Amino acid sequence: MQTAERSSVQDPSEQVIYNRCLFAYEASKPAVAGSVIELGSGEGYGIQLLAPLAAQYLAIDKFEPVLPAGGNIEFRKLLLPSLAGIPDNSFDAAFTFQVIEHIKDDREFLKEIYRVLKPGGRLLLTTPNRLMTLTRNPWHVREYTQPELHKLAAGIFPEVEVKGVFGNSKVMEYYNRNKESVRRIMRFDFLDLQYRLPRRLLQIPYDIMNRLNRRKLLTSNTGLVNTITTDDFFLSSYTDEALDLYLVAQK
Repeated sequence: MQTAERSSVQDPSEQVIYNRCLFAYEASKPAVAGSVIELGSGEGYGIQLLAPLAAQYLAIDKFEPVLPAGGNIEFRKLLLPSLAGIPDNSFDAAFTFQVIEHIKDDREFLKEIYRVLKPGGRLLLTTPNRLMTLTRNPWHVREYTQPELHKLAAGIFPEVEVKGVFGNSKVMEYYNRNKESVRRIMRFDFLDLQYRLPRRLLQIPYDIMNRLNRRKLLTSNTGLVNTITTDDFFLSSYTDEALDLYLVAQK
């Protein structure tokens, strides 16, 4: 089932979140070399950016990709965190963007990535910064602060750094308008049900409201939404205002 968690370039209201996701691929291009594995490849739009720079590109997801595999690209359908059938010490780099927050056993997920990386291989990972989250996302098992993610990864990888993905003034204007819109919606949740009810009961209502909210923001801020691109995001040292955490770990 496709949800609002999977941003699509086909939906204009997804412009901001789509480019925020795409930015991770753009920022990670310098790390692409040799054999690469991507965990949670989604619709496959990032494959177009990274695969031409790799000798071998293995994409892993629980859904078949929209883009057909071919050339140096291979796709395998697997349910993470397992990487069953993939040998140890196989890849020079691993990429996983906006995925770990969906994985129940996050430590096993990182251990499996460590296992399939070659010595000296690098993992690049993004996940939302919990401090900037506007409301509970029931599609996420958990979200992380920068110290929490660093501690988790440092228990497996010997070298770990957590940077931040930030937005410029246009992105932050959209963020603040979205924040106000979400606040208006959530004022009706006076029983705090978003935190009291099980995640699975909230997923479909959240998905519907999330899509409606993004489309309303597009209608009322068309000029702003339509002009935000990957160039409006940047990578820097972490501060609490980072939209996403950007982890770099080396085996």
